[in-house]
Amino acid sequence: MILITNDDGYNSKGINTLIELAKPFGKILVVAPDTPRSAQSSALTVAVPVTCNEICNEENLRIVACSGTPADCVKFALCSQFPNFEGLPDIVLSGINHGANSSINVMYSGTMGATIEGTLYNIPSIGFSICDHNLDADFSICKKYFSEIIKDVLENGLPQGVCLNVNAPVGEIRGVKYCRQARGTWENEFLPSAAPLGRKCYWMTGDFINEEPQAADTDEYALANGFISIQPVQTDFTDYGYLKTKS
Repeated sequence: MILITNDDGYNSKGINTLIELAKPFGKILVVAPDTPRSAQSSALTVAVPVTCNEICNEENLRIVACSGTPADCVKFALCSQFPNFEGLPDIVLSGINHGANSSINVMYSGTMGATIEGTLYNIPSIGFSICDHNLDADFSICKKYFSEIIKDVLENGLPQGVCLNVNAPVGEIRGVKYCRQARGTWENEFLPSAAPLGRKCYWMTGDFINEEPQAADTDEYALANGFISIQPVQTDFTDYGYLKTKS
């Protein structure tokens, strides 16, 4: 069984493309946010109840819209009993996200928050994104590559505590590269906006700064040069090198 989720909402073009890609690999359960939940990272809903609404229930495809975050969706799917979907899934797929999740964005991404949540249950998990925020983004070029990545993980698995962060460039694709995360930061600012009752209101905006644009082993470099980047992500944040200096 395949569990699919995302952070753009259950009716986004990206998740529906991922559903079509996954159909040849088995029975599919989709539990995804009922509205966009971008930049939620691994946030969980704890102050209010989570609700859900069944959108589709066919023999090999069930779609449930959930009021929670992407990580909530994975927890809900794995902790609840769904008829004809017994047991843990063979793989968790998150995306396809409209917009890149390369470099430091992996820390903020709801797409990757859901992917990491699947990994915490020891399930091979992959997050997919494309460098295009357009709601009608063209996934046609990257589909065959994404399908091959799913097939490879289903056949060969992933190391325990490791998931994959997969990003595709826009336009012609030259191939696939396994990469490290590029060092980068966001230069954020908050733009003031009018608000009722005299309150102050601000919108977050900003620019991404790639701190090592010439580093050929990074995800940002791969994407800039027409390659799909695959970054292995660890759930163990421990810096073992530093730890040794204190032992």
